[in-house]
Amino acid sequence: MPIQLEAWGDYALFTRPEMKVERVSYDVMTPSAARGLLEAIYWHPGLQWVIDRIRVCAPIRFTNLRRNEVKSTVSARAARTVMERGKGALYLCTSDDIQQRASLLLRDVRYVIEAHFNMTDKASPGDNPGKFQDIVRRRIQRGQFYHQPYFGCREFPAQFQWCETPPPCPNELQGTRDLGWMLYDMDYSNPEDIRPRFFRGTLEDGVLEVPSPDSKEVRG
Repeated sequence: MPIQLEAWGDYALFTRPEMKVERVSYDVMTPSAARGLLEAIYWHPGLQWVIDRIRVCAPIRFTNLRRNEVKSTVSARAARTVMERGKGALYLCTSDDIQQRASLLLRDVRYVIEAHFNMTDKASPGDNPGKFQDIVRRRIQRGQFYHQPYFGCREFPAQFQWCETPPPCPNELQGTRDLGWMLYDMDYSNPEDIRPRFFRGTLEDGVLEVPSPDSKEVRG
């Protein structure tokens, strides 16, 4: 059963993994970011979201932003050492670990996410597609969510609404645009070997067709 969700916001950052230090966004939302946005609205172990296509409904505009970030993380090894010795610091001092990093963001974004869900083996006997469809529609129409949906990073919140008719494609996005290799999603099938998966993205008149997870177009 298809779901159409319109989402918009002031900024977005769908980070390219090949950029190690400075954060640079993809031109459009990635399927993994779209899945995360839907899961923020409704997640259940009995269903799995699958993104079918992403419609870009606003011109692609970039802007630069410099932010303060913490450069360190508390490692498990450090925490174990402190626990064994009974002394030490189990925190990060922001004033000591802070550093400035530049980011290339998208601004004034608007998308329509078209998706469906598959039932999983964790669904209870009382679960069925019709039940989930009604719950999802009701939550979207009421603006309900488990945590604030966001565009790539938590500091860039997303507004959303149920979409009956997608907005028209911006004139400058008419035609074909090669987006290159994009992150599809992370493969969590083996918890000890989590791997990224990629696909070749193409924007056709503002529409990014997302291949199915088992397609040969998805690699990784």
